Amino acid sequence: MAEGMVVRGLRRVRTLLAEGSAPRGLDGKRLLRIRDLLHECASGIGGEVSARQRAGRLAEAYLRLNDEGRATFLRIVATEFGPDPQQVAKAHSDYQAAIGSDAQWTAESALRNAMRSSRLRILTQFNTLPQGVKFLVDLRADLLRYVETDPALRSLDRELESRLSAWFDVGFLELHRITWSSPAALLEKLIEYEAVHEIRSWSDLKNRLDSDRRCYAFFHPRMPMEPLIFVEVALTDHLADNVQTLLDEHAPVFDAQRASTAIFYSISNTQIGLRGVSFGNFLLKRVVDDLKRDYPRLVSFATLSPLPSLRRWSEKTPDAWQQAFNRADIERIKRHLAPEMPAPDGADDLPKLLADDRWANDERLARALQHGLTRLAARYLLTTGKGGRPYDPVARFHLGNGARIERLNYLADTSARGREQSYGLMVNYLYDPDTIEANVEAFSRSGEIAAAAAIRRSARD
Repeated sequence: MAEGMVVRGLRRVRTLLAEGSAPRGLDGKRLLRIRDLLHECASGIGGEVSARQRAGRLAEAYLRLNDEGRATFLRIVATEFGPDPQQVAKAHSDYQAAIGSDAQWTAESALRNAMRSSRLRILTQFNTLPQGVKFLVDLRADLLRYVETDPALRSLDRELESRLSAWFDVGFLELHRITWSSPAALLEKLIEYEAVHEIRSWSDLKNRLDSDRRCYAFFHPRMPMEPLIFVEVALTDHLADNVQTLLDEHAPVFDAQRASTAIFYSISNTQIGLRGVSFGNFLLKRVVDDLKRDYPRLVSFATLSPLPSLRRWSEKTPDAWQQAFNRADIERIKRHLAPEMPAPDGADDLPKLLADDRWANDERLARALQHGLTRLAARYLLTTGKGGRPYDPVARFHLGNGARIERLNYLADTSARGREQSYGLMVNYLYDPDTIEANVEAFSRSGEIAAAAAIRRSARD
């Protein structure tokens, strides 16, 4: 009964906030009450029922706070409930003195206990609430915003990330296929969380869940209606090269039983609070196994992926334009310019020309730009940043999972977002079962990038 009261309390607060009820700040009285509750949670006094009630009241108080109040709440947890430095120092001294003796293991255990902060006990009590896992995920989403300007929160963020990594271990997650018959509330979540290609309508969503499509998601048992990450798949007979064609609602439905290729065209992480908790690679492996079981004719598994930072990288790297476009390219581009468009004197002027979206609709001008932009994209994909890893975040993900860069596709995404991110280019990453393990090993060991010969040639030309 007490548990039910806690659940209803949290739901009531979320409903009030969703309806526009004004969140509150932390005045002196509320601050004192929250500190008292935190100390009670940290001390673990009382039985299990009272602990849940206390954690429920604390969660309800947090949800009612405004942004400033939540930042203060988290700072109190971070700074006032860490390990006691004096106890840590004594336990460390005792451990050093005990090394090599029979008391070493007891001293080691005491040191470990001294370094365990009360923050963990508070976080764990939230986890016992029926909606506590989702509460903690959302709380970390807040924390990630505040930690950028408040370094004192970093220790709390690391501890919470560590706890979430354990609670969301892939062994605890459940893979489910989402279909048009899934609950409406879950389908609404797909529309809300889609991060790669916006779902524009219910008919668009229905098309993505048709018989020649698949959608799979990972779920946590304590968050059954919240997909953690989902992947959208198209079953086809070729390596897809255009996302608008792939998402065309009016295109005929392909016979999935004839499919030879599975195209992963969208992978979306849904929970900001799970940043740093990785399970995307496990999702793809599980999905490939599921698809191979249902469609034995499938022989190719590939993506049609964006190049999300290509334009930003190229605008910060003027030399890349000069390497990608030679004098003959510039003259060819000039010949096909509309009178009102600015003529480039050299490769350095091309970003200004491409800022005018009309170039993509001019067939001859777009063709004149194709080879140079493809060379630019190939060099971008093979460029490494910090730690010797690819600059492109999507490339890091797929190469780390054993894929290879297979093909660049020109004007494959002509949406406003596609032009803004990458001048409309997209890339296919190919997952070849015979080379996945070798690719993973080479990439993790030395940062070696697996790429088709055509990609490397394009980068060198």
